[in-house]
Amino acid sequence: MTYSIVAKCPRTGQYGVAVSTYSPRVGATVPMVVPNRGAVAFQSVVSPDFRQIAADLLATGASADGVLAELSVKDRFWQSRQVSLVDVAGHAAAFTGEKAPAHAEHRLGKGFVVAGNIVTDVCVADAFAEFVSTQASDLALAERLMRALEAGARSGGQKEGLTSASLLVHDRYSFAIVDLRVDVHDTPVIELRRVWDFYAPLVDFYIQRNIDPTGLEKWWQAKMKLSSGWTPNHLVRPIAQQ
Repeated sequence: MTYSIVAKCPRTGQYGVAVSTYSPRVGATVPMVVPNRGAVAFQSVVSPDFRQIAADLLATGASADGVLAELSVKDRFWQSRQVSLVDVAGHAAAFTGEKAPAHAEHRLGKGFVVAGNIVTDVCVADAFAEFVSTQASDLALAERLMRALEAGARSGGQKEGLTSASLLVHDRYSFAIVDLRVDVHDTPVIELRRVWDFYAPLVDFYIQRNIDPTGLEKWWQAKMKLSSGWTPNHLVRPIAQQ
């Protein structure tokens, strides 16, 4: 019902998670990034409490393997979980419990993990291969995660389809530089791509606005400069909202 990519970018130090699933609001339940310390995807049977424990451990500098070991002795439903992590050193680790619903697997890469459950036999492999294919590129981590998510969706994802998707990336700041969610949609990965493509040119604008908005133009003015041919709705015609 879920597949995800958790990664640290060796070039920028950014951490990120991309995930999609058949149930709604996956962005609220599966991914979490601890700024400058690590990232986690907690899936199969989600637990906000244990996801937070994992994040708290990463915040202390605990290793990804150490976090999994700690969770395994505290969580009585551990064999139903699927957990992926990347730690402050860029080390990746993952666990897929014996009770995780089939087809369930995870694959470890250098600084990243791809994991899935109730997915096609090739979903995880396809997402993994796509992420590997961009490792030597200068693409932003968010774009690399998005492409891997799309590869998983193209593989069939899961037979029931998908309903929600999320893209979360942190840089060196306390706030996320990308935090985009599609909570309910028949083709959430396609919709997330549309949202990401719209937002991508504005990443630096919103970073600056969070740090020091002095003299900064309006978002739509920045978007017009950055996206050739784009015009905000209010300069064309009002659009009814109800």
